[in-house]
Amino acid sequence: MDDRPALEIRSLTKRYGDTVAVQDLSFAVPHGSVTGFLGPNGAGKTTTMRVLLGLAAPTQGETFVLGSPYVALERPLGRVGASLELTGFHPGRTARNHLRVVAIQGGLGTGGVDRVLEATGMTTFASGRVGKFSLGMKQRLALSAALLGEPEVLVLDEPANGLDPAGVAWLRSFLRAFAAKGGAVLISSHILAEVAEVADRVVVIDRGCMVHEGPTGDLTAEGSVVIVRSPDAARLRPVLEAEGATVTDAEGALEVSGLPIERVGELAARDGLILHELRARANTLEQAFFSLTEPQAGPGAPPELPEAIPRSDLP
Repeated sequence: MDDRPALEIRSLTKRYGDTVAVQDLSFAVPHGSVTGFLGPNGAGKTTTMRVLLGLAAPTQGETFVLGSPYVALERPLGRVGASLELTGFHPGRTARNHLRVVAIQGGLGTGGVDRVLEATGMTTFASGRVGKFSLGMKQRLALSAALLGEPEVLVLDEPANGLDPAGVAWLRSFLRAFAAKGGAVLISSHILAEVAEVADRVVVIDRGCMVHEGPTGDLTAEGSVVIVRSPDAARLRPVLEAEGATVTDAEGALEVSGLPIERVGELAARDGLILHELRARANTLEQAFFSLTEPQAGPGAPPELPEAIPRSDLP
């Protein structure tokens, strides 16, 4: 079995003139996982994905897809499915004919067209003209195109944009099932609550630099607190503080940080203190994200990046 990660970024730096879009970025995406790729607008997510897929040349560093640079892959569409931008749709073509064109251009047979239309819920709209499609329907069509080669890896930039709640739920279920079969997914999204639902791991970048990489649960656990409601709160508080906890009042309850929930319960039981409520409150992914990417100030802060990055540097 190949132990190499499905996707790997090694010390990637990408400059556009004097603008540093990505700086010394390294991370990996393992097989059998969904990795959320997060960052504010202009953080360098799309640039990183473009370099990964051979659409832009790195200034420094390397990127690997299934152990090789993307451009070195044989039949790349049969190994990697990607959706970075909702462009390239001819408005007069039907959904089915669009996929046939993509398949032929990618060196694939057209036999998989109906299969991917069904997989993405687009069979009913197969004969519809793309120019009349909603944004959500175009998202599904773009994913259909990414799946034509039955890939091992998916690289998706904002795939939930434009989807209705049912579509978002469908996408979540689909990506989980894809990863459960051993596939690897790298997904960028601004819908942080949805990333928290589907991603096993998260990579957070800000101004082109890495600020966090690891399991999603680790990120949301940081800054978590224990909520305690007790008629003996006045007696419990000094007990907890003596153990090194930070205790604050919060709407008739105590917020305790610095102690695990198990230890809080043990201390209350030891001293015979009554508890009406004892629960842990973890950070949401959104709270953790903003704590990592809040604006930096001062002379050492890196410059803001433009929202749009030039795209005329094809290798």
